[in-house]
Amino acid sequence: MIEKYLPYVGEKAIAELVALARKLQGLRILHVNSTYHGGGVAGMLRSLVPLMNDLGLEAHWALLFGEPTFFSCTKKLHNALQGEEVFPEGDELSIYFQINEFFARYAPIDHHMVVIHDPQPLPVISFRPKRELWIWRCHIDISSPNERAWELLVPYILRYDAAVVSAKGFLRDGLPQHVSIIPPAIDPFSQINREMSPEEVEEKLAQYGIPLDKPLIVQVSRFDKWKDPLGVLEVFERVRRETDCRLVMLGNMAGDDPEGPEIFSQVRGTAKNLPDVHLVTETDELLVNALQRAAAVVVQLSIREGFGLTVSEALWKGTPVVATAVGGIPLQIRDGESGFLVEPRDYATAAERVLELLRDQGLRRKLGEWGREWVRKNFLITRLLRDWLSTLGELLG
Repeated sequence: MIEKYLPYVGEKAIAELVALARKLQGLRILHVNSTYHGGGVAGMLRSLVPLMNDLGLEAHWALLFGEPTFFSCTKKLHNALQGEEVFPEGDELSIYFQINEFFARYAPIDHHMVVIHDPQPLPVISFRPKRELWIWRCHIDISSPNERAWELLVPYILRYDAAVVSAKGFLRDGLPQHVSIIPPAIDPFSQINREMSPEEVEEKLAQYGIPLDKPLIVQVSRFDKWKDPLGVLEVFERVRRETDCRLVMLGNMAGDDPEGPEIFSQVRGTAKNLPDVHLVTETDELLVNALQRAAAVVVQLSIREGFGLTVSEALWKGTPVVATAVGGIPLQIRDGESGFLVEPRDYATAAERVLELLRDQGLRRKLGEWGREWVRKNFLITRLLRDWLSTLGELLG
């Protein structure tokens, strides 16, 4: 399995992975998160876990199943850790801890290491005897959290042997002593990123009634207030005054995000007053792939962002991106080289950048080529695997 990445990363990178994994043969490692689809975490685990097994580790993946009240609580904690003044109400916290306790008691945890992803399963560590090494993999920016939420969660965070975050800027005092920086990555062989012929792209878009008679502007993101979908509509309205184009917004409804339907309703209410807007909520990875390939410009106008891996997905397909300089996006885009960076809610500048790209096909091609090469060197799954193998080796001494 690992050898199929040779054409993209070369022999030296594959040899390094094999050497790192040799020291970890038979290591039993369990990843735990709360959804199988609808976000970058699940997408990465679907590739990372099989690759770990291919190199001789025993990697497993378990889901912590919740219910609406649980996910209402964890969404508030997620937002609070990103700085919003919000906190769970009523019985939400008690249900949050009850579900984590149930998982801890009955999940088949018989591993050398347990990796807990994000706040949803964070308290699991406190409800069972600690015989393993535990790692908290935090995918969001917790540098300036809501203090009330931080005080609630930090006692559990401190139980962990190590933490992993996506960028140095995401760090917060109070994390475990051993902290690793591991940026996310994409798998070029996943359904979202595999090669597609022009005919296959056209057929997939036709399946959803999306014509190619006008330049496409695309944003692929959950319908989440932090992704600023209403701002995307504002930018499109400004661009459309200057040139004829079409907007497609594809937003999966993640199972652990109860705010999604409400945000989507707001977007739909605004979009109905604009022509040439297509809203899609289907979970179809090939559609994501086709849209990012067919787009003249991909936008990612997040107000706050964990990492924004959809940027690397688009760049991998040679499509330039206009995005906000938040979270991990500036690590993926060099302004003016693979796309353009703008400030959150600066809709005038974002529209100007989109128009610049729509009017200059040569510029689009140049930025797209540079972006693909930047992703090849820095944001493919083999680099993510290397970082994890190195971190696991360090923790084992």
